[in-house]
Amino acid sequence: MPNLITPQNQKFGLVIHGGAGNIKRENISAEKEKEYVEKLNEALQKGYSILENGGSSLDAVNAAINILEDSPLFNAGKGAVLTEKGEAELDASIMDGKNLMAGAVAGLKHIKNPINLARLVMEKSPHVFMIGQGAEEFAKQNNFELVPNDYFITEERLNQYKKAKEKLQQSENEKHGTVGCVALDKNGNLAAGTSTGGMMMKKFGRVGDSPIIGAGTYANNNTCAVSATGHGEFFIRLSVAHEISNLIEYKNLSLQDAANELVLNRLKKINAEGGVIAIDKNGNVATPFNTTGMFRAIYISGEKPIIKIFNN
Repeated sequence: MPNLITPQNQKFGLVIHGGAGNIKRENISAEKEKEYVEKLNEALQKGYSILENGGSSLDAVNAAINILEDSPLFNAGKGAVLTEKGEAELDASIMDGKNLMAGAVAGLKHIKNPINLARLVMEKSPHVFMIGQGAEEFAKQNNFELVPNDYFITEERLNQYKKAKEKLQQSENEKHGTVGCVALDKNGNLAAGTSTGGMMMKKFGRVGDSPIIGAGTYANNNTCAVSATGHGEFFIRLSVAHEISNLIEYKNLSLQDAANELVLNRLKKINAEGGVIAIDKNGNVATPFNTTGMFRAIYISGEKPIIKIFNN
């Protein structure tokens, strides 16, 4: 008889990212590195504890991303980069691999945890994608906590904004810092989520790949769950997250080969920087990136947690 996967022997776990970009050891102090590692570990442990106790991959993804959204270290929620007008504008999306349900939000200015509103759109509305004032009105109707825009703005981001404005261009290490999580639970269900402040000095109304299902976020129990980070315009053009799933489903590629094909081949061919985190239905993990670093952490059942930042 074939070995049947049951909740008792199903591998489970999660992968998180805190953005990819021009992240070099010489540019990050030992103290700052310690802060990043501690926060990534906090998010990792929170998500893993939910999975270990039989919770859903969706809940694990949501909880892990909340911790990163609340940390000023990353470009999501508090600590988001600023638009050309000096405001924070937030995007997020989440997807359930069990039923292909998804929720996404963009252009938010007053929602403390955008991933929570994306999930609400998925679970409590007939829609997939809501933006701007309409999304925030939906949040109000559902008793969401709204905060003033300056809640998101940290002194560090304000200084980056002022420098970028002076130069009228954004530096590479200010572009990235999007956060995301992918998870596989004990019932074999996959989920993915991504949350971001977008790109420093972005034009009014600009939306990247993070809230776009199939570009920055995708999950399907038959294949894998993916969250992306990088130069969003290119990830949208290549439908990166969905294409990784397609290569597994239709070309029978492994998760690693499919993720590498998109990140190390197709994205590089069009000079696009970034990376992805992915987990498949069997608990295999891939974290390719074509930049100098990507904040990433992995915790799979039966294995030790791994936290890395640089390209090593």
